[in-house]
Amino acid sequence: MNMMENSKTKNIITAIALSLVLASCKAPMATVIKDEVKENIPQNFNQEEQQDANSNSGTTPWRQFFTDPNLVTLIETALKNNQELLITLQEIEIAKSGVLAKKGRLTPTVSAGIGAGLKKAGRYTSEGAGDATTQIEPGKEMPDPLGNFEAGLNASWEIDIWKKLRTEKESAVAHYLSTVEGKNFVLSNLIEEVADNYYELLALDNQLDIIQQYIKLQQRALEISKIQKEAAAATELAVKKFEAELAKSKAAEYTIRQQITEKENEINALLGRYPQPIVRTKENFMSTIPPTVYTGIPSQLLANRPDIKRAELELKASKLDVEAARKEFYPSLEISATLGLEAFKPSYLVKLPESIAYNLVGELAGPLINKSAIKANFQTADAKQVQALYEYDKTILNAYLDVANLMSKVKNIDQYYQLKSQETKALDQSIDIANQLFRNSRADYLEVLLNQRDALDAKMELIEAKQKQLSTVVDIYKSLGGGWK
Repeated sequence: MNMMENSKTKNIITAIALSLVLASCKAPMATVIKDEVKENIPQNFNQEEQQDANSNSGTTPWRQFFTDPNLVTLIETALKNNQELLITLQEIEIAKSGVLAKKGRLTPTVSAGIGAGLKKAGRYTSEGAGDATTQIEPGKEMPDPLGNFEAGLNASWEIDIWKKLRTEKESAVAHYLSTVEGKNFVLSNLIEEVADNYYELLALDNQLDIIQQYIKLQQRALEISKIQKEAAAATELAVKKFEAELAKSKAAEYTIRQQITEKENEINALLGRYPQPIVRTKENFMSTIPPTVYTGIPSQLLANRPDIKRAELELKASKLDVEAARKEFYPSLEISATLGLEAFKPSYLVKLPESIAYNLVGELAGPLINKSAIKANFQTADAKQVQALYEYDKTILNAYLDVANLMSKVKNIDQYYQLKSQETKALDQSIDIANQLFRNSRADYLEVLLNQRDALDAKMELIEAKQKQLSTVVDIYKSLGGGWK
């Protein structure tokens, strides 16, 4: 009879095991999409120009790329104090803790504990009747109520037979590395923002100087118009026109002063500090020559740009998440064990080996019916994997377009600056001619005003062109992956 029961038990266990294995065979497969954007990345940014792969400004450390000592000091301060960067550093710590948590699941969990309890079983129950007729020792009955005192170790361990836990740990590691690249991307953006705002501030300083020079010019023209009016060589209308132009220029001066204050505070915000003057030298701004930028080849963006590397690591993590979610369909094997001392009276705990108690259980369990929650988790992970691939492709495409657009902008802004320089020189000469003619009553005030306005606009635009020249080079340096090394 015992042999038959053992045989039935083995058959039941075998049937359950087969059911679990068959259920695991029905686990769905992850979606596979061909990464055409990465595979089809062009060989060059401009097919008409071939670039040397060994010449890539994106690999130049930022301390070598920026030569203005005041700007270098500002960047150093920003790297220490910027709040967004400090927040990103904490995200790295959070991701690092996630790796430790996943790694911890691979090892057994062991805990120690002590306990005490009291139990009174009914006399007319199987337990109560058994206790009443049981003697601990000859002539010594079981106590009623019955105490219970225990102390020992508890252990549990999920055997990673399908490497699901290892896959989850690998995903956590990939996510951690993506946060490191995220920090590098924040560094690159921060350096770009500080440099761009610094050049904008220098441009405003130079525009303020120009408007102040223009105000002095307008004041002299106003004095001349008043003298000519007294000599009947000009009318009151000319005087009022020059007065209006002078008032307009003074108003523009205060507008630029406000812009300078706001730009200084914007830089201070990036540096993580309260408003204070920004140390800079404005005199050499217009003579500053932007450094030459070498783009290398497009495929280098995959290794240089931290946002692309971050997207790639997030894609890797999402694929591992899909794999781990798929393995949830497989049966899991857990082992639990307890070892300790147990007795109904504290003094009996030290009586060995009678007080020793232990338990060892192995459990193989897997989903058979109603797997909708597991399916939903898998489908969510699969959709996130596809989403991460699209995000990765979008990041590569945007990076390529950024560099291509900025390369074109560098060339066009250089040509624009040269032409604006010619325009400014010509208008400066026309101002001198118009003023001379106005003094000799051979030109009216309108010609003088128009020439002065055109010259002012041209000089303002020339300063803006110089600022765009410098900022565009900074932007393309960042787009090539520079700034975080």
